[in-house]
Amino acid sequence: MSEPVIEVRHLSKSFGTHVVLRDVDFTVNAGDVTCIIGASGSGKSTLLRCINLLETPTNGKVLFHGNDITAKGSDPCAYRAKVGMVFQSFNLFNNMTVLDNCTAGLRYVLHQDKETAQKTALENLEKVGMAPYIHAKPRQLSGGQKQRVAIARALAMQPEVLLFDEPTSALDPQMVGEVLAVMRQLAKEGLTMIVVTHEMAFARDVSSHVVYMADGVICEEGTPADIFEHPQNAKTVEFLSRFRQA
Repeated sequence: MSEPVIEVRHLSKSFGTHVVLRDVDFTVNAGDVTCIIGASGSGKSTLLRCINLLETPTNGKVLFHGNDITAKGSDPCAYRAKVGMVFQSFNLFNNMTVLDNCTAGLRYVLHQDKETAQKTALENLEKVGMAPYIHAKPRQLSGGQKQRVAIARALAMQPEVLLFDEPTSALDPQMVGEVLAVMRQLAKEGLTMIVVTHEMAFARDVSSHVVYMADGVICEEGTPADIFEHPQNAKTVEFLSRFRQA
């Protein structure tokens, strides 16, 4: 059995009096592709941001290989070098070329020399089909191309886990496929991934574990077959009925 890589334990998050997450609990094992699904506003993206420490949980903890990374004195930068994140709005540096975007973390966080960083960046740009665009600036790229560069940049850091926050939601429909194809390939290669997504077919076909959230809590979780073919919770049934009609 795979060992747990990330464990979310009794995690809650409030912004003032507004409670966004309530007592969220789940485990991600090595090689898992965990898809988090649910309606907009259910707390999915906030959960991901808490896992990556972009938000500080109000209560509860996040364990990485058994170590509490929310504890005082833990090093968020060292943790984020191992748990990368791909954002829905790409978050590329607009004044840098594609190659420089992908080498920045390697040079300034991992302190690699220029030649090593460029070699690593090129290998990962090749993997996502973006090697021909190394001299382009983000403004010269389509949304799908920008997202593939963002994935290459995250992969270049050689993370153990990659978090995806609705990676296709800012894309035109024709560009969604090219990004999902890259993600399918990464799943095939065994990369541990946590994906917040509205792409139900991807969640059904690619994930090993599906978490359905509503109103800041996990209503139901299980294998894709459990969730998509035999959902037990009334909210899950209602949510998925919309997907089946689409």
